[in-house]
Amino acid sequence: MVELSETVGKSTRQQLSTDDVTRWSESFDALLSHEHGLAAFRKFLKTEFSDENIEFWMACEDYKKITPPEKLGTRANKIYEEFINVQAPREINIDFHTRELTKQNLVEPSTSSFSEAQARVYMLMEKDSYPRFIRSKVYMDLLNQTQTQCQSSVLCSE
Repeated sequence: MVELSETVGKSTRQQLSTDDVTRWSESFDALLSHEHGLAAFRKFLKTEFSDENIEFWMACEDYKKITPPEKLGTRANKIYEEFINVQAPREINIDFHTRELTKQNLVEPSTSSFSEAQARVYMLMEKDSYPRFIRSKVYMDLLNQTQTQCQSSVLCSE
């Protein structure tokens, strides 16, 4: 196992196994649902100057958990202004129809206000960024480090 702080820049002591890293290459959902996979993917997207996609996706995930409902409007407007509005500081790449639909959804905010935009960004990351991540130095270094650590460790013996 390898410490994530060596690879992703976090100050965590949690260990990462070869199995963890290998699972990330098997499905995009496995990558996003693993704390360290998500951190590694964010690091990779920063190197490609496209981390607004994962940041938007994460903001949407947090938004869906908001209670009470009265707080949805304020948070929805912040997400819209940061990621969706034309010329937003971290504008995501979505089509006009999705942008307009999302804007309409903010008239009466609900936990699904960003569903269409989030799905588009997810698909973009899955089809475009994710395959590049799996071939990237960031991913390969993590895989190699966990394999090397495993080979020299009694914990990984068969």
